[in-house]
Order: sequence, then structure tokens, then C-alpha cells
Amino acid sequence: MLRALAILVVLALIAGGAWFWERQNWQAAGPSSAYTVVMVKPGESVAAISTDLEKSGVIANADLFRIGLRLRSQQKALKAGEYGFPAHASMADVTGILVSGKSIEHKLTAAEGLTSQMIYDIVKKDPVLVGDAGPVPEEGTLLPETYLFTRGTTRREILAKMHKAQQKLIAAQWPARIGNLPIKTPQEAIILASIVEKETGIPEERRHIAAVFENRLRLGMKLQSDPTIIYGITKGYPIGRRIRQSEITGATPYNTYVIPGLPIGPICNPGKDAILAVLNPEASDDLYFVANGTGGHVFSATMAEHEKNVANWRKIHDTQH
Repeated sequence: MLRALAILVVLALIAGGAWFWERQNWQAAGPSSAYTVVMVKPGESVAAISTDLEKSGVIANADLFRIGLRLRSQQKALKAGEYGFPAHASMADVTGILVSGKSIEHKLTAAEGLTSQMIYDIVKKDPVLVGDAGPVPEEGTLLPETYLFTRGTTRREILAKMHKAQQKLIAAQWPARIGNLPIKTPQEAIILASIVEKETGIPEERRHIAAVFENRLRLGMKLQSDPTIIYGITKGYPIGRRIRQSEITGATPYNTYVIPGLPIGPICNPGKDAILAVLNPEASDDLYFVANGTGGHVFSATMAEHEKNVANWRKIHDTQH
């Protein structure tokens, strides 16, 4: 009887020691000395995941990790994805990351003012996105922003996300536009916003420039925007030289020196701020603007003022060149 009791005590001590050791080992710092990325494929077994983690140096022993998962009923909770593990992450830390499903997020930036072809090329060249990009989206149908995505996202999905983001913005902001705008449809708003986007890189000027163009539209004046000429020639790529007089007078569906009103379509993908500027322009009577030599513009309400500003700009330009 005493012998049996002694054996039970010894077994209990061993079990207790093993339990304590396992808990300590589960919480102990892992072997990796650097941030490590491991890909967990959809449908991958716990054994395969454990082996990959050991081979990558994230954990010291795949078998102990697998046993620890079983003891905690977590073996079915691991999620597929691309995960980053900090240096010396414990097995408890590793499990928490795998169970959370929070994969590494990659980012892709489409800058304001890029054409759909330019954004398409960025998406096509991204090394993390997968699959075919499909056809080039129509001009002006994407919202330029920085987009986050996880590995496995397709190129078509990211382009669709950009399109949906623009639709969502317009759906929210079009009803909130100010009254008496000379633009009558969301598409016209995008077209004018694309011109505003290309006319200035200064955020504070966008609403003022939008006001100038909208004032001109109300009066039936031609918009006379240089970027519309360039788009008609190069589809938005830098022209690399000054615009020729023959190009100013040359008729294209985009040349607003020749055609009345808006061009037939957008000349780029305008950003959120340019779109909002068109829907809520600054209160102004100005009809003209010209470069001021410091990256911005000087505005005027009359031709006489404008001619003085143009003459001043020519002096600045000649001095700089």
C-alpha cells in the first residue's frame, strides 16, 4: 500500500514538474534574434506549420509547439496568412499571432493626378500582388490613395478597390455639394476635378482654382487649361517642352483652348481634395490665374489685371532662365 502510494506521489511530482516545465517553456523567449516572416498557406496542417516555424528559427522545437497547441486546444485556431514574428517571440506569442489572423499589410500608393494607365502600370509591377490586372480602367475612375493589402490580393482586386473608393466618395459628397454649380453630374465633377488636380500642387489653391473654372463655365468662357492640351497629345505623360502655338490652336476633344466647356472626359484621376474643391469651391469673382514664380498662382477678376500678372510672370520667368 505504501509502495503504491509512493509511486503515485512520484508520478504526480513528475506530472507536476512536466506541467510546470511545459508552461515555462511555452512562455520562454524564442530562439530567433531578428524579425522573421513566415507564410502559412491555406489548408496547411499544424505539423507543417510547426515544422516551417522551426526551420525559420522562430521556435526551437516543432514537436513541443504542436503539443502545446493541443494542450490549449488551439491547433484548429491557426489562420493562413503572411506573419511577422518579432525577435525572441515565445511560443505563446507565436500562437497569439497565428490565431489573430493579422497578416502583414503591404501598401501601394497611387498619387493624385496620375492617369489610369500610370496607376495600372504601378499595380501591374507590384511584386506582392498576384494575378492578371485585366483591362486598363477608364480614365478618372480610380481614387488615388495609399492602399493596404495582404499577400494573396490580386491586381484586379486592388484596382476594383480603387474604383469602389471613388464611387463611395462621390456617393457621399455629391448630395452635399453647394448650390448653383455649373456642373450637373458626378461625371462632370470628376472631369473638372481632374483639371484642377493638374493645375496646382498646392492644396490651399484648389478651391480657388475650382472657383475660377466654374466662373468661366457659368459665363460660357473657354477654360483654357494647358494640362488639357498636354493630355490630348501625350495622354498625360510629360511633354518635355513648351506647348507649341499649333498645339494651342489644334482641335482635340480635350483642348479647352478650342472646345467650349469641359473636355469629353477626365485627364487624370483626381484626389479627394480636388473633388471636394470642385463640389465646394471658394467664393470668388476671379476669372484668371497665372504662375507667380514660387510654385503657386496669382489670381485676377479682370483681363487688365491678368495681363499685368502675365507680364510680371514673364519677367520672373526670363530672370530664372
